[in-house]
Amino acid sequence: MTLKGEHIYLRALEPEDLEFLYTIENDETFWEISNTQTPFSKFILKQYLKNSHKDIYEVKQLRLVISNYQDKAVGMIDLFDFDVKNSRAGVGILVKEQNHRNKGYGKEALQLLIDYSFKHLKLHQLYCNISENNKASISLFTNQGFEKVGLKKDWSSINGHYQNEYLFQLINR
Repeated sequence: MTLKGEHIYLRALEPEDLEFLYTIENDETFWEISNTQTPFSKFILKQYLKNSHKDIYEVKQLRLVISNYQDKAVGMIDLFDFDVKNSRAGVGILVKEQNHRNKGYGKEALQLLIDYSFKHLKLHQLYCNISENNKASISLFTNQGFEKVGLKKDWSSINGHYQNEYLFQLINR
């Protein structure tokens, strides 16, 4: 599956993405946004890649690589907690390197995923959880129509300090 935008496209994970996935999953600076607490081995990630072809209805998750048109993987975007009964899913996004941020890649990836979720998966809503300190993500999601609907106080413990987290929703009208 490939979802094409003007500057980037979203594609399924490939076995060749092992190193890219390994660096992301083992970069402690991303652990806060992914709720990861321990490193992943290459063996575990190879197993994950082997099963990444499975249907979203079976595994309740869809992870896509954000690639530019020079075929460079610049990030990842996920649907998680896919809930068929309630027609909703969570969204997570990460642009790996600083020099690829603020170029519109995240915005375009999110637009493509929203369209795919509402048109093809027939979802009623998408949601995301964002730390109140993550101004870039708050801006990204609100600019795509997500609405701040709640505040979870002292939700995440980061380096021994509790941080608040916002809940955002986008309802398909």
